[in-house]
Amino acid sequence: MAEQDTTSALAPRLAEQIRDKLIAGELKPGQRLSEAALSADLDVSRNSLREAFRLLTKEGLLRHEPNRGVFVATPSMSSIIDIYRVRRTIECRAIANAYPNHPAVARMRAAVEHARAARDAKDWLTVGSQNMVFHAAIVDLADSQRLNAFYAQTAAELRLSFGLLDDPELLHAPYVDLNAAILGKLEAGDTQEAAAALETYLLQSERTVLAAFSRAAF
Repeated sequence: MAEQDTTSALAPRLAEQIRDKLIAGELKPGQRLSEAALSADLDVSRNSLREAFRLLTKEGLLRHEPNRGVFVATPSMSSIIDIYRVRRTIECRAIANAYPNHPAVARMRAAVEHARAARDAKDWLTVGSQNMVFHAAIVDLADSQRLNAFYAQTAAELRLSFGLLDDPELLHAPYVDLNAAILGKLEAGDTQEAAAALETYLLQSERTVLAAFSRAAF
């Protein structure tokens, strides 16, 4: 009973760690997850890991196939459309009502600077990860822990949709400067203009990801 209680208590933290790996782009759509490798990497028992898998499967981030194992989910076209609907609702509102000197703005600035350095090095995985940091910081502008927790799941699904593109440079390179432009408007106090620019940005990003989805062979 004690072991079961420990497993149940540990599972949400493990699920968060795996979710972070998804957001960082370390796990790809359709990838089979090795229980042995992941339990060793996270230094946990397989029972705890299986409970975390169950939680993430319920969230739609993983899928279980009988007699085959656990796989990273591949987003559907409808889920991609819904993800971007959620992003426009949350992010545009957060930045429109933002305080230009909010602590999250410094994190946005750091993400832009790190993304520029990674772009110069052609390190597109890091560029993508810094893009995720930038947009998570936008959500932080709303000062809502509930929104932050909700957005973490959305961000994991979003990064999986990015994994559908064969050319990560096509997806990530243009948005480094677009992020910088949005940040500049926010820092200048032009929050409504920043929100409008972000909405245009998100519509462009959605079209790019949906086009990649339509070309992908599943």
